[in-house]
Amino acid sequence: MARPGSKSDLLVQAKENYERLIDYVEGLSEEELEQDFPEGTLNMNSKDVLARLHSWHLLLLDWYTIGMSGEEPDMPARGYTWRMLPELNGQIQQRYSKVGLDDIKGLLRASYSTVYKIIEAHTDEDLFTKKKYHWTGSTSLAAYVISATCSHYDWGYKLIKSGLNG
Repeated sequence: MARPGSKSDLLVQAKENYERLIDYVEGLSEEELEQDFPEGTLNMNSKDVLARLHSWHLLLLDWYTIGMSGEEPDMPARGYTWRMLPELNGQIQQRYSKVGLDDIKGLLRASYSTVYKIIEAHTDEDLFTKKKYHWTGSTSLAAYVISATCSHYDWGYKLIKSGLNG
């Protein structure tokens, strides 16, 4: 699927990719959802993937809230650089390791809804104009949103599917 180039495309692709992921996950048993993926598959399971998606929604929402207030958000997160994503993702996995599957699903559903409303609240120009907002640097708001939604849901779907099917 082509990268969204308009607000309407972004809304459709975010929704379709999210629903494809959730529909797939809902068809799995609890045992499958908590089954560890084969060694070398990021040392994760399906629950970890859902928690990571939720966490990246929260990061995006934090960047957005801070950035739109005129401040400079810590990106990707306080104490981390973009080169430290494996450490950040490991910390996310650890943080949610004791959270139950149903709670993770609820958190993901809620954060997805919040991010989706942000997309709805903006125009094509707001979303796709590079350098429109100081905090997005040389790129656009849509670039960050696409990474945390459409692209990330597709990544999660593929990882869960391959992780369970070996």
